[in-house]
Amino acid sequence: MKFEELVEPLHTAQKNPFHLADAYAQLLGVQPASVLEPGVPYHTGFHWTERHLQCLWYDERYRPRSFPLPGGETAQVLSPGEWNLEAGPDFLNATLLIQPGDRRLCGDIEVHVRPTDWDTHGHQTDPAYDRVVAHVTWFAGPPPRSLPAHVLPLALAEPIAAMPGLSLDDIDLKAYPHAALPATPRPCEARLKNDPDRARALLAAAGHYRLQLKAARLRARLAQTGDRHQLFYEEVMAALGYKHNQMPFRHLARLLPVASLGVSRENAYARLLGAARLLPQPEDATDPESQRFIRMLWDLWWRESSAELPDDVTWRLHNLRPQNAPVRRLAAAASLFSGMFTIRHELDRLTVTDGATWHAKALECLTARCAWPFWNVRLTLTSAPEKKETALLGTARAAAIVTNVLLPFAAAEGTLPDGATTRLPPEDISAPMRLTALYLFGRDHNPAALYADNGLLQQGLLQVYLDFCLNAKPGCDACALCDAL
Repeated sequence: MKFEELVEPLHTAQKNPFHLADAYAQLLGVQPASVLEPGVPYHTGFHWTERHLQCLWYDERYRPRSFPLPGGETAQVLSPGEWNLEAGPDFLNATLLIQPGDRRLCGDIEVHVRPTDWDTHGHQTDPAYDRVVAHVTWFAGPPPRSLPAHVLPLALAEPIAAMPGLSLDDIDLKAYPHAALPATPRPCEARLKNDPDRARALLAAAGHYRLQLKAARLRARLAQTGDRHQLFYEEVMAALGYKHNQMPFRHLARLLPVASLGVSRENAYARLLGAARLLPQPEDATDPESQRFIRMLWDLWWRESSAELPDDVTWRLHNLRPQNAPVRRLAAAASLFSGMFTIRHELDRLTVTDGATWHAKALECLTARCAWPFWNVRLTLTSAPEKKETALLGTARAAAIVTNVLLPFAAAEGTLPDGATTRLPPEDISAPMRLTALYLFGRDHNPAALYADNGLLQQGLLQVYLDFCLNAKPGCDACALCDAL
């Protein structure tokens, strides 16, 4: 079936807010999921991707120290191997240490979500997998029928669950090795460059698919936690952390639950800064107003100081735009989640029935709560006032929170207005978006005519990047997207 036959017109209104997602799922060759079914326990599903598991295996910060084996043995990973970007196993030349006995296994690693994926993918008939020594999966279970007897089955779910500080949502998939594509035009460019309707259809379907996955994860988390206010707070905190500080922001949100932030915005800010170990000294400030403000924050922090983040939770403070600095983003968090009624309460009171109005009102709620006179004229906590005002929470970052948190959260709860996914407010165009657009549409394409003003299509670029371009083989050989187009 051709891709165009799977995609309905973009203006089609349906009750399912992600009605284009199945088209993209079929393009990927995966089973379309009923992602918003209620009552599905969080632990029975897996709402991430195989690439998340590859990152877990590759990164020693996330990878379990050892895996239990039948008969009381354990397997320790001495080397995860080389990330393979060609055909064959996911990692090559790994080394495992089996205890007791100090026995070393050297060979390749294959990563899947479920043990049965080994059979499903037909690895038993592919000689490229003859050197595999471990089959790493998320779920435990009986080894697949065709798994060779010498291959160790290693399951990630149980040891990862024993690491309470780790969330798979913290993993930045873009930070891990991927192939460098040639500078020559990519195959997709020839099929999409001169067909903007086809290009937008592809991105819209991919955007729906991405948002549907987000909604599924949040629906499952809601069923697991039962605390919608805390979950919403954690998700917004992660979005405020942006790509470099998502993990510390999530840790902080768990250390200081939303119910503990208090009524005063200043009190909440002092607690957040103090617990984050980011509260500066008054003498670091360059003007009297900043010095007085910092002293007030110290007074509030000392009065009600509590636990701080552990030292192994580190902040990325260098090579950041001042607007993305954690100290500034925490001021936005204090504005959004302090008071008797938080931003969640305000959003719950919105009475709109169409998607465009809902977007506008949600953006207005976010930006209005972050109007803080002290911060609107300063880029940092210790700097002097600027002549030009800079919003504490800019429109583009607010749009990113609407798209990545508010919209899937509303979909998970069944409160998303009709048409809310047709056209989303645009975010800043990120490096992965630019890179994917380059591969799909060529160097001389016009972003404004394709995706720059539509957040849904930007989400589609990110999903295509993760599913195809990030793992593209040199020359884009054997790319399923090229075949589908």
